[in-house]
Amino acid sequence: MMQPRTLLIAQVTDIHLGFEPDCPGEFNRQRLDRVLEELACLQPRPDLLIATGDLIDRGDRESYERLREAFSVIPFPVHYALGNHDARAPFAQVFPEAAFAEGFLQYVIDAPPLRIIVLDTLEEGRHGGAFCEARAAWLRARLEEAPDALTLIVLHHPPMEVGIAWMNTDPAEPWVERLAACLRGRGNIVGLICGHIHRAITAAWEGTLVATCPSTAPQVALDLRPIDPDQPDGRDLIVADPPGYALHWFNGRELITHWDKAEDRQVLARFDARLQNMVREMLAERPVAP
Repeated sequence: MMQPRTLLIAQVTDIHLGFEPDCPGEFNRQRLDRVLEELACLQPRPDLLIATGDLIDRGDRESYERLREAFSVIPFPVHYALGNHDARAPFAQVFPEAAFAEGFLQYVIDAPPLRIIVLDTLEEGRHGGAFCEARAAWLRARLEEAPDALTLIVLHHPPMEVGIAWMNTDPAEPWVERLAACLRGRGNIVGLICGHIHRAITAAWEGTLVATCPSTAPQVALDLRPIDPDQPDGRDLIVADPPGYALHWFNGRELITHWDKAEDRQVLARFDARLQNMVREMLAERPVAP
């Protein structure tokens, strides 16, 4: 029996390079380098890497140049999406090969067995997401080109609430319904992967799974209390947890997401002779493929 074709997608997000302007050794660059070094040596090697927005912090060309240099260590294809801290014009200057359509960074990656559609949810000057009718028309056209192809949607802003009040997407925002209308009723969407929240989160939305990736920059603190913008209460907003990334493994049937951190850790067990029988017994329980 032929094994289904698989795909391994690495994801990084919310890099915020240039948060410390004119500082090549800045904290966020050090964190990014730790993640990229880990991904570059990963076995099995990912088929591609997607960086899902907030690539830099202040929309400046110099930070995009440092970003390009940082990603040069990755030995497999790298693709980009834009977030609310990005700026299209300087990004396009540094990445002239980027696939803009109708003025937006939106494009298709053919990566059998998946078709990956990268969306642009940037509205410059706005923190939250945007998805205008022009972008919706482009997405509908791409989906209609291959209505049966298993498709992964990539965007910066998650289209659902996450419970962290100051970072939430309001489900009543018009862009959310516009995106939902494009995807509703399509049985070939295997999931959506996002950034923006600086945390690992999953949710069911419009009949499919949405997964957000932890950031390489510092993370957003987990606090599900309501927030009053007129009453500062001293809560934690940003914490320096280790830099994170995601691995999305498509096994030919489902999209499985793993999150990890680039950090030193204590190893408590290894696959050696002492644990060989345990591994053999576990694998022996599984059906043998015909």
